[in-house]
Amino acid sequence: MIYRVYWSIITLLYSPFFGKIKFPSYIGKPLLLKGINKIFLGKNVRIFPQVRMEVHGKDSKIQIDDDVAIAQNVHITSASNLVIGRATTILANVFITNIDHDYQEIGKHILKQKYLIKETTIGENCYIGIGACIQAGTILGKQCIVGANAVVRGEFPDYCVIVGIPAKIIKRYNPITEMWEKTTPDGEFRN
Repeated sequence: MIYRVYWSIITLLYSPFFGKIKFPSYIGKPLLLKGINKIFLGKNVRIFPQVRMEVHGKDSKIQIDDDVAIAQNVHITSASNLVIGRATTILANVFITNIDHDYQEIGKHILKQKYLIKETTIGENCYIGIGACIQAGTILGKQCIVGANAVVRGEFPDYCVIVGIPAKIIKRYNPITEMWEKTTPDGEFRN
């Protein structure tokens, strides 16, 4: 409990520099905050220590909606608009981005080549397992469950369980049976 008081004080000190922080949110001691004025935190956002959030570019931002919990050692980077939906839980050591690095110019350092930016959005009430990588171009629907260490790229519908490298859908919520049911890798219910 005492750490929450300490983190709340840190959050108050950082708040003038953020794009917006709604309270009662708190952030543990971060590892790196780049483009802090383009990071927007909703109400009751809880961020544990060693987070790294980077915003690159003039019209870019990171938007974290209300009631999101982010564990330690999470890295979030954006070069456009990256949204993390309401009531999402992100476990430790997760990487989330909307940036790929181009590699077409032979002999030129990859970090000096242009960014390839693809929309990345995490829907509301998602659960991102420990060590997952949410790559550029990923759209997660509502209440998606991403398994530990999954490498995720692509569009995934509401209410699905996604696991593996590369990540595939293994279950979806069926509104007809009102149960979570196994699916084919493309998300179709098995007979």
